[in-house]
Amino acid sequence: MTTELQTLLHANRLYTYADYLAWNFTERLELIKGKIYKMSPAPNMEHQGVYELIGSFI
Repeated sequence: MTTELQTLLHANRLYTYADYLAWNFTERLELIKGKIYKMSPAPNMEHQGVYELIGSFI
């Protein structure tokens, strides 16, 4: 995580959609009611295959 992102995450302020559009981070972020949240990574193909296999037994 970059220092700039750490600063934004710990800042005590609300951000706007315009702020969000101006950010250039590689991490996946979302903006909810003015606060920044790091998103979990998307599942990979192996994970999805296992999920389908388990689902077929249910």
